[in-house]
Amino acid sequence: MQFMLVAKSNYIRKLIMETNEADLTRINLSEIPGGPEIFEKAAKFCYGVNFEITVHNVAALRCAAEYLQMTDKYCDNNLAGRTEDFLSQVALSSLSGAVVVLKSCEDLLPMAEELKIVQRCIDVASARACNEASFPCRTPPNWWTEELSILDVELFGRIIGAMKQRGAKPLTIATALITYAERWLRDLVRDHSGNGIKCSEPIDSDLRIQQRELLESIVQLLPAEKAAFPIHFLCCLLRCAIFLKASSACRNEVEKRISLILEHVTVDDLLVLSFTYDGERLFDLDSVRRIISGFVEKEKSMAVFNGGDFREVSSSAMQRVAKTVDAYLAEIATAVELSISKFNGIANLVPKGARKVEDDLYRAIDIYLKSHPNLDEIEREKVCSSMDPLKLSYEARVHASQNKRLPVQIVLHALYYDQLKLRSGGADDRNQPDAVTTRNQLQADVSLVKENEALRTELLKMKMYISDMQKNNQTGTSSKSVGTRKPTFFSSMSKTLGKLNPFRHGSKDTSHIDDNLGVDVTKPRRRRFSIS
Repeated sequence: MQFMLVAKSNYIRKLIMETNEADLTRINLSEIPGGPEIFEKAAKFCYGVNFEITVHNVAALRCAAEYLQMTDKYCDNNLAGRTEDFLSQVALSSLSGAVVVLKSCEDLLPMAEELKIVQRCIDVASARACNEASFPCRTPPNWWTEELSILDVELFGRIIGAMKQRGAKPLTIATALITYAERWLRDLVRDHSGNGIKCSEPIDSDLRIQQRELLESIVQLLPAEKAAFPIHFLCCLLRCAIFLKASSACRNEVEKRISLILEHVTVDDLLVLSFTYDGERLFDLDSVRRIISGFVEKEKSMAVFNGGDFREVSSSAMQRVAKTVDAYLAEIATAVELSISKFNGIANLVPKGARKVEDDLYRAIDIYLKSHPNLDEIEREKVCSSMDPLKLSYEARVHASQNKRLPVQIVLHALYYDQLKLRSGGADDRNQPDAVTTRNQLQADVSLVKENEALRTELLKMKMYISDMQKNNQTGTSSKSVGTRKPTFFSSMSKTLGKLNPFRHGSKDTSHIDDNLGVDVTKPRRRRFSIS
């Protein structure tokens, strides 16, 4: 029985000849490529038993033939020659066959590499894929991307590299990468809604580590053409990188690609970046800020290159981004954990000239104030600091003038601007004061209002103080003589108001008023009244 094996396999022949055992009954072939199943087929070949060579086992049979030294050098029409014929005539004659053979080589390295099986498969697969991308012969046209996506990322990357060398278009490469990412990072990339599954898997688990390495490898394969990918896919890819805590180089590369085509972004795309997969809390918004900042810098460079002034001129792309950013702020404004600094940090990234009308920003600010009702006056002023009330439309100013959530300064801006328009004729914009003069007048009036508010508060405190004194002394009036009666409220109040009058020196300045002035409780002058 050993005779047929010895005749076909030089490896087994040498083992028998070199053994010191008189009766060799067992040979160790545990390291044979493909394992026991492939050795069984090799043995059948030696004994002339029929078996089927397929695209799934041909690479393993070829490696096993090399391991057992079953080549034509030792016997004509041996297993190595048969498998080589099948590879060249059948397996590598189509894209699907080449990909399946290449997939089987993942468990046959490094022998499959040494026998040039891997490289031959890559050459065939890349050539066929480029041809299919240019001249599709099957439906759907991108069927070949599904074929390539079954491969390990290393072998897949080598095919992508070979396609680039063959001159494949960036959009062709992008199509293959998108399909591959959606297959291997399905739960992380395909969910665009922001309301996906709860990711209960720990971030340091073996699965997450593998996904992180896979993602970083995919990003490295991105073509040099920055606009080759849809922006919503890049946003999902970046959210995946944030969640998996990918390397900074990986995140920066995706962020740069998004910022270069930010004019095509939608609010939903930015929300994909902002919320966790379960949609319950905000991610770190630093990525969104860097993306917007990168786009603004790009627009600034283009404006300077074209000889314009970015502070005065805003491109249509910048205006679209400004509108999208304002709508995005309105969406995230309801998040309780969104701080004022982060809200303003994003709002202030947009240049002033990009917002011709700031109604959308006003809406976002109003939603933020409504969702954070415990803010004091100073905090509400900080929220509103990113908005220019003079850029609100008439309808927005009317709403602002009646909005109790806004600080008094913003309400006065809205009211005062309309008053100035009425005084200047309203319809003729040429008669209206310029923005600088208007703002200076508004600041002066706001200061006066604040002074009046402080004075009103002091008067109310004084009134309450006098009222308390009267109540406390009311019980002792019966034991005192009539000649020692207490001053009336009106007499004391009139003297107090006289001392607190901020205009008695002809000035609106109230800084000279002494807050520590005492109440004059001197008895009023007696008056005689005649009954006759």
